[in-house]
Amino acid sequence: MNLTAPIVAAGCGSTVMRASTWVQPLQAACDRFGINTPLRVAAFLAQCGVESARLTATSENLNYSAAGLLSTFSKYFDAASAEQYANQPQRIANRAYANRFGNGDEASGDGWKFRARSLIGITFRDNYVLCGLGIDLPLLEHPELLEQPAESALAAAWWWSNKKLNALADASQFQQITKAVDGGLNGYSERLALYGAAKKVLGA
Repeated sequence: MNLTAPIVAAGCGSTVMRASTWVQPLQAACDRFGINTPLRVAAFLAQCGVESARLTATSENLNYSAAGLLSTFSKYFDAASAEQYANQPQRIANRAYANRFGNGDEASGDGWKFRARSLIGITFRDNYVLCGLGIDLPLLEHPELLEQPAESALAAAWWWSNKKLNALADASQFQQITKAVDGGLNGYSERLALYGAAKKVLGA
């Protein structure tokens, strides 16, 4: 099925002008990974919209205050370390994502190098390896490729396919899709609203 700027704008919650720059990347990604029915497209666009702050971000920010660190990464920061690391995104990433899923220790810099990127965040060295193999890109050497529209959309669609989310979309299991994407139900009301808007414009 053919995407248009109004469809992408509705599903991702962006302006039509911003959506227009994403039509071709998203079309290619959806074609490649079988995201090709109204229900699949609606669910995919809604998740991409929330995960990328309405198509404005393809790289994780991580600029947290001390309070933000304690609420988001309480497992990795206490009150004292949160004060020391506050508002230093690179240091925060290197500590919070150290020694997990193929990442080295804090000093390795892997946390920042392999922070979440793409419309649906690819995070950690192991996932960059798998994604690079899946879409034939040298992501270990050039993780920043996932910040570019074509590569970002392709990685998101690869991730979606890898998690077998088309089947959940076919069954309208949107809450389950959200848990797979988010790990929980953060921003669920916004995701649901975008899903509804996308279904409406797609006639689903």
